[in-house]
Amino acid sequence: QLQLVESGGGLVQPGGSLRLSCAASGFTLDYYAIGWFRQAPGKEREGVSCISTKNGSQYYADSVKGRFTISRDNAKTTVYLQMNSLKPEDTGVYYCAARVEFCSPFLVDYHYWGQGTQVTVSS
Repeated sequence: QLQLVESGGGLVQPGGSLRLSCAASGFTLDYYAIGWFRQAPGKEREGVSCISTKNGSQYYADSVKGRFTISRDNAKTTVYLQMNSLKPEDTGVYYCAARVEFCSPFLVDYHYWGQGTQVTVSS
């Protein structure tokens, strides 16, 4: 069974950093794209970043460019989201999701989802 498990969330002060992990079980990421999405209270889920493990292409939302970095491990079982210079507006539940081959900005295109990890940026 294909599963994704997020970890690494927590409470951090503005300007701080966190690294989120998305671990895959039941499959390797060789032919999948992994997207990170977030959902703030009362708001719709939005795309944050994505990496295509097939060709290494990376995408970032304008709101996180220059602050967040997506990467994968060499074994292609885990994708990371390094989040620096965090702002209160980055607060939300962060989800990772997988789809075949290439990134898509549309949530409905992703077939597998993790349970989410809470990120709270507050002083």
